[in-house]
Amino acid sequence: MVLQGEAQGSYYAVTYYDELGRNFQQEIDSIFHAVDVSVNLWVDTSVISKVNRNEEVKLDSIFVDNFRIAQEAASLSDGYFDPTISPIVAAWGFSYKHGDTITPQLIDSLKQLVDYRNIRIEDGKVVKANPAMTLDFNAIAQGYTSDLIASFLDSQGIKNYLVDTGGEIMARGEKPNEQPWIVGIEKPADNWDSEQVVHTRIALRDKGLVTSGSTRKYVERNGKRYSHCIDPKTGYPVEHNVLSVTVLAENSVWADALASICMVMGMEKSLPLIESMDGVEAYYIYVNEQNALETFATDGF
Repeated sequence: MVLQGEAQGSYYAVTYYDELGRNFQQEIDSIFHAVDVSVNLWVDTSVISKVNRNEEVKLDSIFVDNFRIAQEAASLSDGYFDPTISPIVAAWGFSYKHGDTITPQLIDSLKQLVDYRNIRIEDGKVVKANPAMTLDFNAIAQGYTSDLIASFLDSQGIKNYLVDTGGEIMARGEKPNEQPWIVGIEKPADNWDSEQVVHTRIALRDKGLVTSGSTRKYVERNGKRYSHCIDPKTGYPVEHNVLSVTVLAENSVWADALASICMVMGMEKSLPLIESMDGVEAYYIYVNEQNALETFATDGF
C-alpha cells in the first residue's frame, strides 16, 4: 500500500506491506492534523502559536515531546541547536521577503531572546525568562511526524514500511522480496530550481534518515547567497563549505535534529559529536578549496 499527498508544506509518502490490505489514510491524516494543531507555527490557533503569544493554553503530549527533544538537542550541541532562535529566523525571513537590510544592532537585540536555558516547562506551563521569547520546532517536527506514523504502523502489526515526510525518513523491515529499502541521497543542487539528481543510494533498515542542506534553501542578495541555516550563536546564516549532511539514527526525529546541528556546526566541529554517539552515522557533501564536490562518511555509514 502506498499513501501519498501533501502535508506540513511539503509531500509525504507512506509505503507499507499489510497482509490484510488495510488502508490507513484516515489515521495518517489525523496524525498530520494532530501535529499541525500542536507545533505548526503557520497555524494561528496551534499550541506553539499560543505559547509564543503568551496566551493560556493546555500543553499536549506532542508539544511536550518536541520541547523535550529540542532542549536535549540544544544541550547536546552546546546551543548550536536552539528552539528559541525563532525571533532571529523571523527577522531574516522578513528581510529576505522585503529586501530590508539586517543590521548588527538588530541581531544583537534579538540575540537577547535566544537561549534555550532560559525557557522551561513547569506545572504544565511554559515559563520564559523573557516574555518576548518564542519557540520554533521546525527543525524536528517533520522527523517527529515520521516517527509518529511509524509508531502507529507498529501498533497495527505492520512489520515492513517506509515513511517519508518531506525527506524525513523512517524505515522498518524490508520489501517482500527480502530486499532492503533503497533511499537516494540528492546531489547538492546548483540552484533552488535545479533538477533533482541522485548522488548516492543507501540501503535502509530499522533506521531514521534525514538530509539537511542549504543548496536549495537560500536567498541571493547582491550576488551573495545566504543559507537558510542560522547559527544561534552569531545570529547570522552559516558560512562554511558543507553543502549537505545526511544522518542515520535510531529514529527520524533525532536524525532530523542531528542533521540540523551538523549543518550549523560544519564538519570539523560536528564530526566529533557524531562519532561519540552510538547508532549514529553521517555523510557529508562539501566543496574543497578548488570548489569541487567531495564527500566524507563515518565508518558505519
